Amino acid sequence: MPRVHRRRRGTAIVETEKGIPVVAEGNGIFLLPGGEAGKRETRTQAAMRELREETGLQPYSAQFLFHHRGHVHQSYRHGYFRDHHTVCLIKARGAAKPHREIEYVEYYKPGKGIRISGVTKEIIDRYFTYKKTGRMRRELVNISNRIREWLDF
Repeated sequence: MPRVHRRRRGTAIVETEKGIPVVAEGNGIFLLPGGEAGKRETRTQAAMRELREETGLQPYSAQFLFHHRGHVHQSYRHGYFRDHHTVCLIKARGAAKPHREIEYVEYYKPGKGIRISGVTKEIIDRYFTYKKTGRMRRELVNISNRIREWLDF
């Protein structure tokens, strides 16, 4: 089996009245805003930066939610890789509009019929489950996850 490279990715969830903003390039498959973290950047910082770059929204706070491991993929640029997402709930100002390589911005709500990627669905479903857990459990999970992010798991 070839070596699988680990990509450190920050992924943003922003809750609005319209739903959760998702973005797509030309292929029409929607993803949560986010991207690879730079060498001197945390994945939370990457999530905020990518949200701004892809949608024009201006993030002003971020709360770490959980880590999520994506599936193994292959590309010419990266070889075999797996995304290791740090998923953050971000509060932001402004109106989401496509920027840079992004061609479309939509708002996801369950049952709306937007074509989202499998990993995006997994993360959103996990977020909705996370919201349903009790406050004390969330606090314990947050402490554990902050330690994991600090150790860069």
